[in-house]
Amino acid sequence: MLKLFEQCPACGGQIVITEIQCANCHLKMQGEFTPGLFSTLSSDQLNFVRAFLRVRGNLSEMEKVLGVSYPTIRNKLEEINNVLDFAEQNPVPAKSERSVILDKVAAGELDAAQALEQLKNVSQ
Repeated sequence: MLKLFEQCPACGGQIVITEIQCANCHLKMQGEFTPGLFSTLSSDQLNFVRAFLRVRGNLSEMEKVLGVSYPTIRNKLEEINNVLDFAEQNPVPAKSERSVILDKVAAGELDAAQALEQLKNVSQ
């Protein structure tokens, strides 16, 4: 499976996901979904974060695990922070109450009757 695009390959614009599908039951959901904050990281950066979490942030252990120096680890952390800071400074619009309720239905957190009841109370 391909990694999610970070930006439009043609113009560099923001990506909005319009359809998602369950790999298990093949249920398809359409709407406007935004990628998560960590989807802006490259595979290499994500692997670094995983290793960092596995050693619970112990930089000495990171040196051993990755076989690189402390300055290299510090530079990599700075790079990842910069990517995440950029993503936070350019947030995607917040979801509407209606979208949040529908997402809960899709995740199985609400049934149709509960969602209908909640949707009746959402201001237009």
